[in-house]
Amino acid sequence: MDETTKKLAENFQCKYTVFEKGTEPELVEQAYHKALEEGKEGGFWPAVICLDEYAVEWLEYVAEEGYDRQEMIAGCGDNGKELLEERFAEYTEEFEEEELNEMIGDEDEGEELHQFIGYLSFSDGLLEADTLLLEIPVKHPWEIIGYLPMGGWNECPSPEEMIAICKYWYGKYQAVPATFTHDVMEFYAPMKLNGVDSLEAAKEHYAFCADRVDQGTRTYHISELAAGLANSDVWYFWWD
Repeated sequence: MDETTKKLAENFQCKYTVFEKGTEPELVEQAYHKALEEGKEGGFWPAVICLDEYAVEWLEYVAEEGYDRQEMIAGCGDNGKELLEERFAEYTEEFEEEELNEMIGDEDEGEELHQFIGYLSFSDGLLEADTLLLEIPVKHPWEIIGYLPMGGWNECPSPEEMIAICKYWYGKYQAVPATFTHDVMEFYAPMKLNGVDSLEAAKEHYAFCADRVDQGTRTYHISELAAGLANSDVWYFWWD
């Protein structure tokens, strides 16, 4: 473990495990699921952060600015549903009804996700950088964002919006924020869609991260994402 990784890990002020660059990703995923179970009694929620160079810069900046985690968590709103509705309306406001229907489409096949992929290297499928498994001492999973305040740039929701949306999704789907890089966020959804219509869920995912459809599907149709979500227990988001 290099000094930068050690310093960043200790800044979180919680128990952590380091997985060095080049580690088999299955080891991280196994450790995450073990920590998820242990956290039920241990009073924490696990989260994984891949310390690529941009994530390191982001976390160092947060530390230097004297960021107040508890203040961020305390300001969490109950407007996650409304935020997603507003974002969906904003992304589709220029569409005529026919154009919107075409963008939604009628696909019945889509990619299912069952493993975390955000921290993988494209070249060899191993960990792209040193990666931390954090045991974050929060009561609720949406409060993880207080420790990892991702967002607020380009089309990525602000950290405050992230917390509200994560709170809403936990109540609706039992989905929890699980893995982070500087531009990727993945949720673990053990109940999958928890009985919610897959197209309804896919519209929310599009509102949260339009690139999930615009750059993450073959057809660029929301229905393709919906078809894959129906049986997925990992949700993947990437902001370009």
